[in-house]
Amino acid sequence: MRKILQALHDRLPAWAADWLDILVPTLEVTLIVLIAWLLMRVMRQLMRRLTASYGLPLHVTDIFLRVVAVLVYAGALLWALERMGVSGAVLWTAFTGFATVGAVAFFAAWSVLSNLFCTLLIYVTRAFRIGDVVELLEPGHTVGVKGRVMDINMVYTTLQESGDLQDGVSLQLPNSLFFQRTLRRWHGAAAERQDPAPRGVDEHEGG
Repeated sequence: MRKILQALHDRLPAWAADWLDILVPTLEVTLIVLIAWLLMRVMRQLMRRLTASYGLPLHVTDIFLRVVAVLVYAGALLWALERMGVSGAVLWTAFTGFATVGAVAFFAAWSVLSNLFCTLLIYVTRAFRIGDVVELLEPGHTVGVKGRVMDINMVYTTLQESGDLQDGVSLQLPNSLFFQRTLRRWHGAAAERQDPAPRGVDEHEGG
């Protein structure tokens, strides 16, 4: 494509060649922006379907889409700058600087990010749901924490150990913990028989 454009450029009069030098990068940048927009549109449609299929909370899908948007649009910006003639060395320096800052931020926030990812896994794998009774078994399958799932947010899952929300004992467990221990789950009628927390409290989904 570059060879074809260069051959066309050489054949055109000077005034037309100048316009071509402006028109081609403009069209390329417009195409890059359009591709980034279409990609984000596809991702939003995909996340809507996943939310409908797996009951994902809106705040989880919103954060995921924001992260994807940053990556997509940052990549589109670097690509557009390259098509506009910005030096490859400058782009590489900018990319490595951005990647270094991103890596430092990633490791600094690893605990929070791992819990966010585990929140998504809890919903996608249907590990448990609000209203289920769950128990985390310690190594050797000894008795661990147990309670009724009252809330699942982006970082913690709240278990009602006894009583109710106004007068009782609740536990907040990091979501990543549910993938580090053996999980015992009672649901449906079995959960009713366990009943560590009275029913009739205001159960709600979300964070």
